Amino acid sequence: MQKMDWNKLLSTKRFGLEDYHDPNKKDRTQFQRDYDRLVFSPSFRRLQNKTQVFPLPGNIFVHNRLTHSLEVSCVGRSLGNNISTLLREKYGNSLTAFADELGTIVSVGCLAHDMGNPPFGHSGETAISTYFSEGNGLPLKQEYGLTDEQWADIIHFEGNANALRLLTHQFGGHRPGGFVLTYSSIASVVKYPFVAAMIKKLGKKKFGFFQAEKDTYKKIADELGIICFEPGHYARHPLVYLVEAADDICYEIMDLEDAHKLRLLSTEQTIGLMKAFCQPERIDRINSHLEIIDDINEKIAYLRSCVVGVLVGECTRVFMENEDAILAGAFSGSLIDNMSDQVKAAYKNCQKVSEKRIYCSRDVADVEIAGYNIIYTLIDRLTQAVFSPEKAYSKQLLNRIPKQYDFEGKTPYEKLLSVLDYVSSMTDIYALDLYQKITGMSLPQL
Repeated sequence: MQKMDWNKLLSTKRFGLEDYHDPNKKDRTQFQRDYDRLVFSPSFRRLQNKTQVFPLPGNIFVHNRLTHSLEVSCVGRSLGNNISTLLREKYGNSLTAFADELGTIVSVGCLAHDMGNPPFGHSGETAISTYFSEGNGLPLKQEYGLTDEQWADIIHFEGNANALRLLTHQFGGHRPGGFVLTYSSIASVVKYPFVAAMIKKLGKKKFGFFQAEKDTYKKIADELGIICFEPGHYARHPLVYLVEAADDICYEIMDLEDAHKLRLLSTEQTIGLMKAFCQPERIDRINSHLEIIDDINEKIAYLRSCVVGVLVGECTRVFMENEDAILAGAFSGSLIDNMSDQVKAAYKNCQKVSEKRIYCSRDVADVEIAGYNIIYTLIDRLTQAVFSPEKAYSKQLLNRIPKQYDFEGKTPYEKLLSVLDYVSSMTDIYALDLYQKITGMSLPQL
């Protein structure tokens, strides 16, 4: 059975600086530099104005994509550190020194996992996809001769694939290699390592890289020894499972905490949902701690920390028990899917409550509806301008676009990707402001 090798999967080679890589230099701080490079980037800072789930109410602080990503990176670091310790115990000195940095590598992947998402969350992704699959952009495939593979990228637009593009693409005026991250850090982000054209064949809804980045990912996969099932379809890098688990943990549990603050869930209901994760022998100790805490929000925060600890422990166990299958590319599902019965049941119950009481709440739905219309309109106007640059209105609109998004001299496919690059980089506030200006709903102060 073909298996991936940890000693090859962990590499400090930097994308875009391959000629400067010294394989004999064991500088583990390279992964820490990846982390710092993301934190100090404008793309990461923009996440503070991108909706996570709830509209930002002003008087109550709830999560945005920036705080979510930071929390995911903390949980991911814990998972990575756990696995690092256990792998060292299993393999001893035969394991590369880079294995001691798994916590850092996973935290890098966690920081980057949402960086490719457009404004307004999933409604933004849907607006982009449906504009081309059933809206005004539908004729563009035939009109400009896009291939089936290229068109699949557009009509299935996916934030995860866009994250890989953001991290590796050379935008106008920038250096080659994008963020110039290490190969291992980049690979840890790609949750769905196959092209959009394989979505139907594999029975999936998402994909991991555009046709434009197909060769980029192949280069990274070949270097790290990631298993290739067929051209354009790979096994996951093992650390992806830890990034995914950290995201799943934070997404579900932090949403409960936010919903409680917004009074979508009662205190009793929230406490009940969280206690269900814990074994009976722990409940007495948890209750004794809750009795000495008067602040309701602090009680929920304490329970949340308990639940996160349980989930981190469970995901660590599942990963190590299935390490051979993971390295062989044969592991099915996520770490969350394979937890023990009690913990998995508690998690599934939280998902059901979230679907009914949180994600279908009026405030969340209102933001999604508004976000959909905003993104759809921006894509429509920008696409028309890019393909008809000679028109007076197009010239005015294109002059407003930052120079790093260069539309000139490109193929129709590349032009569409440039439009998506620009729109997906926007914050909610920026997208709303531009929407209001180009529709004449607001005017700049003169």
